[in-house]
Amino acid sequence: MAGKTLRLALFLFPGYHLGAWRLPDAVPELDLGIEHYVRAAQLAEEAKLDALFFEDQAAVRRSNDILSGDTYGAANPRSIHFDPSMLLPALAMRTTHLGLAATSTATFNDPYNLARRFSTLDHLSGGRAGWNLVTSFNEDEAQNFGLDSHVEHAQRYRRAEEFVDVVTGLWEGWEPGAMVRDKEKGVYFDVGRMNFLQHQGEFFKVRGPLTTGRSPQVRPVIFQAGASEPGRELAARTADVVFTLQSDVVAGRAFREDLRRRVERFGRNPDEVKVLVGMTPIIGATDAAARESAQRMRDLIPEDLAVSNLMPLAGGYDLRQHDLDGPMPDLPESNAGKSHRAAILDVARRGNLSIVETARYFAEGSYLKVIGSPSSAADTMQEWLEADACDGFLAVPTHFPAGVEDFTQLVVPELQRRGLFRTEYTGRTLRENLGVQTYGGNR
Repeated sequence: MAGKTLRLALFLFPGYHLGAWRLPDAVPELDLGIEHYVRAAQLAEEAKLDALFFEDQAAVRRSNDILSGDTYGAANPRSIHFDPSMLLPALAMRTTHLGLAATSTATFNDPYNLARRFSTLDHLSGGRAGWNLVTSFNEDEAQNFGLDSHVEHAQRYRRAEEFVDVVTGLWEGWEPGAMVRDKEKGVYFDVGRMNFLQHQGEFFKVRGPLTTGRSPQVRPVIFQAGASEPGRELAARTADVVFTLQSDVVAGRAFREDLRRRVERFGRNPDEVKVLVGMTPIIGATDAAARESAQRMRDLIPEDLAVSNLMPLAGGYDLRQHDLDGPMPDLPESNAGKSHRAAILDVARRGNLSIVETARYFAEGSYLKVIGSPSSAADTMQEWLEADACDGFLAVPTHFPAGVEDFTQLVVPELQRRGLFRTEYTGRTLRENLGVQTYGGNR
């Protein structure tokens, strides 16, 4: 394969498109159905994708809407899903090469437990684990962890900075060859190759080491998304893969160039940090058929649900105080995540969309919409790659199974025919397949 090639991950989030789950052929039971997750993972592996990725939020969305009688807002399909860190070990047993990544927040977790959890997954999967580091933007999550409101944004990132240092320090707490298991001498592990972290900082005091020894990747792959200044700095210092909400090639290239400059400033190789653009593929036999499919799914989104879904992404701002058919107002700064606020304003201003049109756009998914035939979708992806606007894509299918099948069985083969994506796995670990920095394992 000559020239630049793509990195591809599949983002599987039940109910992500707020209308597609209502299609006759959709299987909404994906949300709590292990057999459906297994099938999706197998489809991703058959297509030779780098990873299967799961988002997570530890709260049913918009609890205040229940009190106000807004049943559409309260019953958001995106609220129901497994704890992905419990799901991934099951998928590891049914796949061989596919990377397995899950979101876990630094705001409502403890670094020792998280480090041990992902180290365990790395062992169970043979070096295919990935952690998506987030600080959480959902106010409802805070209320499940003893807080009335979310931790202040800057403090969330200060905590995350220390959190990731503790986690990576714990992952590296065992030196190569420490697990000797010498039956003749009766020595199980070499104490001299075990290191105590002895971390003591602003937020954490952690002794170490982990009980899992040194995992195959040593450091499971760290994914991150964040468009704010502290988010970009954290990604540049710590992440291997960065997700972005960019929906314009020029803006995408600017984001990637900015991140690469920051990565280099931290003394890291920018070629070993991959930028994946989130995209929602809606595929048809022809471009016209794909547009018809997109419209059919869009028509299945209740307007109240679309607006209710947008408000927490907009920092909790009450959009209903404005004419919903009027322009998107300027959104005030808030304590919520910054990426979605910026994306909402960009999409609304660039497309001259009303509030309700913007709400429907994000009800279809927050990412770049790629609507067309497999060839047209591949054209768009190739354009972004050749413009240096990304290193690959995080594909977010609208529903299961058809949305997953369309991407893995129609779009990926077209990319492979063009020499833009692998036809076989070449690495043993997720790090090797992604082309990010590797660390010496146990062997």
